[in-house]
Amino acid sequence: MQILDWIVLSLTLLFIVLYGTWKTRGSENVEQYIKGGNDTKWWTIGLSVMATQASAITFLSTPGQAFHSGMGFVQFYFGLPLAMVIICLVFIPIYHKLNVYTAYEYLESRFDLKTRTLAAILFLIQRGLAAGITIFAPAIILSAVLGWDLVILNIIIGMLVIIYTVSGGTKAVSVTQKQQMAIIFSGMFIAFYLILQYLPDGITFGKALEIAGASNKMKVLDFSWDLNNRYTVWTGFLGGTFLMLSYFGTDQSQVQRYLSGKSVRESQLGLIFNGLLKVPMQFFILLVGVMVFVFYQFNASPLNFNPKAQEAVINSQYASEYKVLEERHREIEAEKKTLILSGITEENKPKLQTLNEEDLKLKKEAKTIIEKSDAKVETNDKDYVFIHFILNNLPKGLIGLLLAVILSAAMSSTASELNALASTTAIDLYKRNVKEEKSDQHYVKMSKWFTLGWGVLAILIACVANLFDNLIQLVNIIGSIFYGNVLGIFLLAFFFKFVKSNAVFIGAIITQLSIIGIYFFGIFLPEQKGEEALISYLWLNALGCGLVIVIAILLQLVNGNNEEQNDLNLDTIGNE
Repeated sequence: MQILDWIVLSLTLLFIVLYGTWKTRGSENVEQYIKGGNDTKWWTIGLSVMATQASAITFLSTPGQAFHSGMGFVQFYFGLPLAMVIICLVFIPIYHKLNVYTAYEYLESRFDLKTRTLAAILFLIQRGLAAGITIFAPAIILSAVLGWDLVILNIIIGMLVIIYTVSGGTKAVSVTQKQQMAIIFSGMFIAFYLILQYLPDGITFGKALEIAGASNKMKVLDFSWDLNNRYTVWTGFLGGTFLMLSYFGTDQSQVQRYLSGKSVRESQLGLIFNGLLKVPMQFFILLVGVMVFVFYQFNASPLNFNPKAQEAVINSQYASEYKVLEERHREIEAEKKTLILSGITEENKPKLQTLNEEDLKLKKEAKTIIEKSDAKVETNDKDYVFIHFILNNLPKGLIGLLLAVILSAAMSSTASELNALASTTAIDLYKRNVKEEKSDQHYVKMSKWFTLGWGVLAILIACVANLFDNLIQLVNIIGSIFYGNVLGIFLLAFFFKFVKSNAVFIGAIITQLSIIGIYFFGIFLPEQKGEEALISYLWLNALGCGLVIVIAILLQLVNGNNEEQNDLNLDTIGNE
C-alpha cells in the first residue's frame, strides 16, 4: 500500500458515507425512513438488489472459487431468473396491494400474530449472523494480507455503514449502492483488463481460455444427479430457485429494496433487470478468477495464498518439510509453463492435467503440515487468491481502488442488512406489541436506535467469528438452513387457503428443527470427519420448503377432521 493507494481508498469510502448522509438527511416519517418515500426508479432498485446480494464475499471468494474449481459455481445462480419472474408475478403485487412495510406483515393478515412473529424471528437470526459475516469476511482477509488489526477493521467497516444507514434509512442504502456498484464494476473490469495485459506475448484471451479449458477450469455445466455434488445444473435450477425465491421474496433485506419502488411496474422492472444481469455478472467474476489461474501458469505462486499460514509453518519445526513441498511446487510450475508455451495439443493435455493433480496433492500435504504447525491458522486459501494477486501485481492507485471495491461491497450488503433488521424489529416486533399510540417521529427514532443496535451486534459477531471452508458458501449455508422454511410459510399463505395458522406455526417449528438436524448430522459432521456429505446444502432449501408445506397440510387435515367430528358430536347432543 503506497500513499496514492491510501488516498484513493480513503476518498472513495469517505465520498460514499458523506454522499449517503447528505442526500437522505431529514427523514420525517416511517414511510420515508423505511420505504424511501416510495419514489425509487427501477434501475436504482435493480442495482440496489444486486448490491445487497453482492457482498465483499462475492469479490473475494468467487475468484478464488474459480481459481481452484473452475466455472461450475455459476450453476448456483441458474434458478435466479426464474425466481425473479415468479416474484414479479406473485409476491410484488400482493405486497404493494397490502401496502406493507415488511414481508412478514402479510403473514399476520393471512394467519395470525404468532406466525408473523416466528417468520420475523427466523429472519432476524439468520440475517443477524450474516451481517456479522459480511463485515468479518473482508476484515479477516485484509488483516491477514496487510497486517491490519482485525478488531479495528471490523469496527471501522461497521461504523462507516452505521453512520449513513442510521441517518438516511432505506433511501440512504439505495442511493449509496448505485455509487458502490459503479465503483465495483469499474474496479473488476480494470482488474480483468490488466490480467490479460500481464499474460506473455502471444497468449491472447482465446489462448488463455484454451489453457484454462485444458486444466478443467472451463466446465460450466454438470448434468449429473449426484446429490453430494454441490454445483450442478439441477442444484442450480431446483435448489437454487428455492433459495432465490426465499431470499428475494421473503428476506426483508431484499424485499425492502423493491418495496421502495415508485409503482408495481418499477419494482418488477428492477427485479427483471437484476435477473438478466446477475448471472452474467457472476460468470464474469468467475472468469476473472480463471484468468488469475492462467496468470499464475506463467508467474510464481505460493503453495498457500494465506500469508498467516505461510508464516506459521516457516517459523515452526516443520519448516524444512514444507520447503521440500515448495521446491517441488516450483518445479511443477516450471514444467507447466514450458508445456503451455509449447502449445496446448491433445497429446500434452493429459500431461498438463497430471501436473495439476500432482500440484493439488502438494497443496493438500501443505495444508496438513500447516495444521500441525498451528491448528488455529486457516489452511483454506480460496479467499486469499484474488487479494494476493491485487497486492502483488497491480500498479499504485489501482490497489487502493480494488480494496475500495471490496470494502464498498461489504458496506453495501451490510447497510441493506442493518436497514432490514431494524425495520423488521421496529415494525414486526416493537410497533406491533406497543399498546399506546405513538407518533411517526417516535418510530423513526426507534428504527434508528434499532439500526445502531444491530450494527453494534454485527460488529461483535464479526469480532468473534471464525473463517469457514469458504466465506461465500458459509453465507449460503446459513441461508439454506432458514430460507426454505420461511418460503414454505409464504407459499402456504399464497396458495393453500384452507391451511390455518396453528398448522402452519407447528409445521414451521418442526421443519426448522428437522433442517438443523439434517444439516448437522448429514452435512456438518461428515465433512468434519473428512467424509462426503449425505446431501448438498442447496437441497435444504427445497427440502425445508416442501417439508413445512406437507406437515402443515397434514396437521390441518387432521385438525379439520377432528373439528368436523366435534361439530358432529355437538349436533348429535343437541338433537338428543
